[in-house]
Amino acid sequence: MQLIPCPWCGPREEAEFHYGGQAHVAYPAEPSALSDEEWAKFVFFRANPSGPFAERWSHSAGCRRWFNAVRDTRTHDLLAVYRLDEPRPVTP
Repeated sequence: MQLIPCPWCGPREEAEFHYGGQAHVAYPAEPSALSDEEWAKFVFFRANPSGPFAERWSHSAGCRRWFNAVRDTRTHDLLAVYRLDEPRPVTP
């Protein structure tokens, strides 16, 4: 079982959390101007890197708050955890 450090509650078992997708994805400035193809790209297409990746997580069985984490997709190691109001930390 992996421990995920919630910024508010501290380390908890991963079963208490829900994955929320890629972090830092900006909502379209003019959503009504997007074509169906552009909407499909916004909704379904995300980065899939091999290495550090910024993700959104929710502590659904705890404080119920959202936060961001940088996780290495090769090893599943959490490199950083930070609140939504904080900038993404520099990671190796």
